[in-house]
Amino acid sequence: MPAPTPGCPVPRFSVIVPAYKVQAYLGESLDSVLTQSCPDLELIAVDDASPDACGAIIDEYAARDPRVTAVRLAHNLGPGPARNAGLARATGDYLIFLDGDDTLVPGALQALTDRLRATGSPDVLIYDHARVHWSGEVVRDRLSHRLSEEGPASFRIADRPALLAMPMVVWNKAYRREYVEREGLRFPPGLYEDTPWTYPALLAAESIAVLDRVCVHYRRRRTGSILTTAGPRHLEVFDQYDRLFGYLAGRPELERWRGTLHRRMASHFCAVHADARRLPRASRAEFFARASVLLRRHRVPGARGSLPLSLSRTDRIRHALMRLGARRSYRLLSVLRSAGPTLGRAATALGRGLRESALRLHYRIQRLLPLRPELAVFSAYWHGGYACNPAAIEAKLRELAPGMRTAWICDPAHAATLPRETVALRPGSAAYWSALARAGYLVTNVNFDRALVKRPGQVLLQTQHGTPLKRVGLDLQDRPAATPTTDFAGLLRGADQWDYLLSSNRHSTLVWEKAVPSSYTTLEYGYPRNDVFHRATRSDVLALRERLGIPAGSTAILYAPTHRDYRRSRPDHLEFERLLRELGPRFTVLVRTHLTYANAPGRPWEPHPRLLDVSAHPSVEELCLASDALVTDYSSLMFDYATLDRPIVIHADDWEAYEAARGTYFDLRSCPPGAIARTQDELVDIFTTGHWQGSRSAQLRSAFRARFCSYDDGHAAERVVRRVFLGQSTPLPPVVPLPERHPAPAPPPTTTPQPALAHVRQ
Repeated sequence: MPAPTPGCPVPRFSVIVPAYKVQAYLGESLDSVLTQSCPDLELIAVDDASPDACGAIIDEYAARDPRVTAVRLAHNLGPGPARNAGLARATGDYLIFLDGDDTLVPGALQALTDRLRATGSPDVLIYDHARVHWSGEVVRDRLSHRLSEEGPASFRIADRPALLAMPMVVWNKAYRREYVEREGLRFPPGLYEDTPWTYPALLAAESIAVLDRVCVHYRRRRTGSILTTAGPRHLEVFDQYDRLFGYLAGRPELERWRGTLHRRMASHFCAVHADARRLPRASRAEFFARASVLLRRHRVPGARGSLPLSLSRTDRIRHALMRLGARRSYRLLSVLRSAGPTLGRAATALGRGLRESALRLHYRIQRLLPLRPELAVFSAYWHGGYACNPAAIEAKLRELAPGMRTAWICDPAHAATLPRETVALRPGSAAYWSALARAGYLVTNVNFDRALVKRPGQVLLQTQHGTPLKRVGLDLQDRPAATPTTDFAGLLRGADQWDYLLSSNRHSTLVWEKAVPSSYTTLEYGYPRNDVFHRATRSDVLALRERLGIPAGSTAILYAPTHRDYRRSRPDHLEFERLLRELGPRFTVLVRTHLTYANAPGRPWEPHPRLLDVSAHPSVEELCLASDALVTDYSSLMFDYATLDRPIVIHADDWEAYEAARGTYFDLRSCPPGAIARTQDELVDIFTTGHWQGSRSAQLRSAFRARFCSYDDGHAAERVVRRVFLGQSTPLPPVVPLPERHPAPAPPPTTTPQPALAHVRQ
């Protein structure tokens, strides 16, 4: 480890954070360190050659905070070697390890400082943690009572051996750096690397102290962590215990701990073997055999260890059976333990099967028939018409793969929107269930029927239908009034069927990865529905305006607000008659209400020749192309409209209420795509003074486009079809740089009205 630089104070703590595929959580983890009330620290963040944005996030933090040291590894080495790379840079008095998806609780470092001072700077300080489940539930460790601070301030492990039964992880302890250097502690490669570090660190320590306080929130992710990833690499646990017992063999004074560690090892092996999320079926026999060999190799006959006897009789039998290699007897014992719940689940499944309708029986039969890899089934907006990303992908699929057949799920009322080349499927019909059962590809921007059972070989593409400004998925768990369903488990079951999730920008990627965590592959290709913005010509725009009834030479404002979770009826944020009177004759307003208000009560609008209700128009993209500017509040349409590089005005008259009810991922007012109006009068001023298309609005829009329109270059649909349907791994065509894009030209320029009507508003 490096010596401190002369003249520079030694930090109290060196916090080492390895990062690999945790881009959705890394910022929160680093912030939890840098915002501690005790600033006496250095943060060493190690990018373990992560394929996502971890490296960029670390570089960003290092650039703005001198306490952050960025370490980049050329190859992915795993958490152990990544921590070693951080150790080589550490200069603090104490070392703290934090995984890139975990966080320090506020005030943790100050609490550690106070406890270290009170206990005489021990070699190791053990503190408590809480598990933060993906559901949002926070659970303190069940063995936290063993961290009682009663008794001697510091001690050796022989004085409190029960601490060895606590989680043997590296991130719930602070280690004196001089002690680590003296003992030569280093992390090995491979999984379960904590084992040969934490046991030696506690056994060799001359002084240990405890802190009865939660200092770390340990995130239990649904996917992506070692506890939820099946694979043969879990057999690496044997190498780690071999290293541990090799360490004991070189330290005769610690040999008395062999019996204790042997029991801990047996418990660990049984836990891994029983966890289907970790150990695939094909590896179970090998795991059991190797566990048996290791348990026999390191057993000390008659040694019960220094740990108080706390195993149940069943656990002792399981340990013995595994040590003896009696796999059949071990399996029988496990079956007997789980027979009751299994029989109960079978009875429930049988009851459901008896209640199945004839159509569901038909569906089950169809699932037995071969898949049709040439068939792709599409849907959009809960059985709506031909629209959004699925429509753009369907059209491009027919162009690039003419041998494919396509079908579209929609209510009969929307069948007229479908192209002749695709087949209409009525929801719930026999043809509908046949298509879901046998189609090789399924594409939607919402969700398919909850009874869908995705078959092996089927590919499900979730396109989504907007960049999330408002909170979504699991981030709505504490906002029950804002979520359409509280069945988050069902939401996640649906997400578990996704093979691909389409993302329009990095912000969306990070939000969806955290709000709907699952094992899908994210495709950062842009939104296919926006491709038309780069294909349309000036004549196309003029033809659309004529078809919609927009007067020639008029400035067309598309007004498209989103829905409000805190009310059922359609809100009226603008008085259109007064708005049009004050804007003057050169302006036409196209009003598109949110689809959730299609049948909702609301005050009817007074007819006006320059007020066009386009709520029922089948293509919002056409409305965008036909307009000169967009006025919206918090609708995701603003992110798509920015692709056109035309003016956007935000009318945020109820931001506080909207934020309180729904919640947002960022304050739109701090980075808007254009001018912001809080009242109708301010909205009028923005248009009558020309501010809506002024230089400041253009600057805001440019920054907004750079952040949210990274991939919308007109080729998103082609990239999707080539990757998902044609199997091309390289995303082609490559993304066109933002300065080189040429979206559809705006309508011919009009003369900006002068603010001569201000007296009308007084």
